[in-house]
Amino acid sequence: MTKRGSESRALTSLQLNRQSLISSLVRLLRSPFSSAMAIIVMAIAIALAGSFYVMVNNAQQLVNSLQAGKQISLFLHEEISDQQAKKLALKLQAEDSIAKVNVISRQQALEEFQQYSGFGAALNALENNPLPIVIQVYPEESLTEAFQLTHLLEKMQNDSAVDFAQMDMQWLARLQAMMQMANTVVIILAALLAFAVLFIIGNTIRSELQARKDEVIVTKLVGGTNTFICLPFLYTGFWYGFISGLLAWAVINFILFMINAPIEQLSLLYQSQFQLQFMSFAESILLLFASSALGILGAFSVASHQLSLLKPE
Repeated sequence: MTKRGSESRALTSLQLNRQSLISSLVRLLRSPFSSAMAIIVMAIAIALAGSFYVMVNNAQQLVNSLQAGKQISLFLHEEISDQQAKKLALKLQAEDSIAKVNVISRQQALEEFQQYSGFGAALNALENNPLPIVIQVYPEESLTEAFQLTHLLEKMQNDSAVDFAQMDMQWLARLQAMMQMANTVVIILAALLAFAVLFIIGNTIRSELQARKDEVIVTKLVGGTNTFICLPFLYTGFWYGFISGLLAWAVINFILFMINAPIEQLSLLYQSQFQLQFMSFAESILLLFASSALGILGAFSVASHQLSLLKPE
């Protein structure tokens, strides 16, 4: 008997939720103009937050591709021979944190300097080659943090064959600082826009509740609880949030589609492999979930408060 009773209550609850879900959507369709206005405003707010998020993600991808070109130059002591330099290069290549090692001999360095400096004739007059052997070290792409690269640089500097090691860390620190600032701006912007969405949905639900004031009072008179009365408004908030999120997703992908071709052309001009990343499936689902949750939260906060104020006379 208890089992049948619980099954009956579960079935009744399921039917009630399904009925509230459908009826709330029907009410939205009955007032298309006002519903569309609220949905469009919310969709713009969500699309702004989503667009900034996607752009920062693409900027982070570009920064990572730039970091892939980072290089440490090791200038060896004058007494180090080419054979010793090659042994050191093989030792470095065996390190897990190093992707590639390139040795530039004294003769190669001198030839390159003669070619690009414009002092070829003057350098021919030198009796000895003054340039040291240089080992170019390219760290693994996984090493993106400044402290990781600094640790690797200091480790190489301590080698007895190395006169000094050099890497331009300033540009990397600037890029990371800019990305941290961009991430912070996105978080703040998303919070502000989420608050705006909550306010819009809350105001919409408040207006609808006031329009149905008599219906709510009658329902209370016949024994309807606040939870029972609040349920259709929660589903209304869900529909506002879900449809707004769906529209925002379409706007974001449309913007990315429009700028994709110019970015690809720009990448080809700079001989870059950068490709614009669209929203992934997981990110799209998260966007719809977040917008729906905002709709339900906004509806609940307003409906619960308003229902507590409405009392049968």
